[in-house]
Amino acid sequence: MHVHLLYADEAGESHWSDQPVSLEERSFAPPAKAIEVSEPEAATHSLFLRLRAGWDEPIHPTPVRQTLICLRGEVEVTASDGEKRRIRSGDVWRMEDRHGKGHHTRVTSAEDFECVIVQYD
Repeated sequence: MHVHLLYADEAGESHWSDQPVSLEERSFAPPAKAIEVSEPEAATHSLFLRLRAGWDEPIHPTPVRQTLICLRGEVEVTASDGEKRRIRSGDVWRMEDRHGKGHHTRVTSAEDFECVIVQYD
């Protein structure tokens, strides 16, 4: 399992990488059997977001450290270094490019893009 990590280097250039998610078998909801689960991470907010089909926003850094879980639709996200990734239903995108040049996002699906966002700051 992994998340698409978008981060900014010290020069402010944004880059993609695959960040593995470590899972460990443990009791999560006793008396249910042990399951594979990651370490918990404290969050401050969660919200639902919709970008209408055709949405095309200017380049910007993320306002807060956050994770996006795509529910429906597809976006193409371009890091400032030029690398593009498509975020589709079921994908998880971690945004940590809080400074520098940022990224560009546009909806590439014919349908609206819908997601859940979890914020950490």
